[in-house]
Amino acid sequence: MKTLPVEPLTRQSFEPFGDVIELKGARHFPINLGTTERFHDLARIDVGDEGGRPLVSLLRGEPRTSPVEIRMMERHPLGSQAFIPLADTPFLVVVAPAGPLDPAKLRAFVTRGWQGVNYAKGVWHHPLLALERVSDFIVIDRGGEGPNCDEAWLDEVLHLSSAAT
Repeated sequence: MKTLPVEPLTRQSFEPFGDVIELKGARHFPINLGTTERFHDLARIDVGDEGGRPLVSLLRGEPRTSPVEIRMMERHPLGSQAFIPLADTPFLVVVAPAGPLDPAKLRAFVTRGWQGVNYAKGVWHHPLLALERVSDFIVIDRGGEGPNCDEAWLDEVLHLSSAAT
């Protein structure tokens, strides 16, 4: 059985794939007469290709059981895709660089609950991998005409290391 190690999600480790959306280290300032703290510019939303527009959705993910199997990956060639959790529940992120899918370049991360991710345009990623319980996410991605999802099936199933699952 082939396994993929799971790393903690950090801005630095995830930078080749997009943005980590979190409050820690974010630029922030008070607004609304000092009653609200704005955490500013947390992700580079990129959805304008070929007449795209921002699309906001809510996803409810069922928790995955261990061992988590990685069989397929997907990418969105016309825009980024952000996942922002609505609860302090960790989830898994599996990614590979944009371009032709190379299973040898897959990386897996576990979030620290309130962290979200914004996959850069064309980055391969696994569909939502909720852990522990049913989890809700705000998703910001590309709306508009034209197909914006490619799927690729792996020749060999990968299992995520049990350390994070």
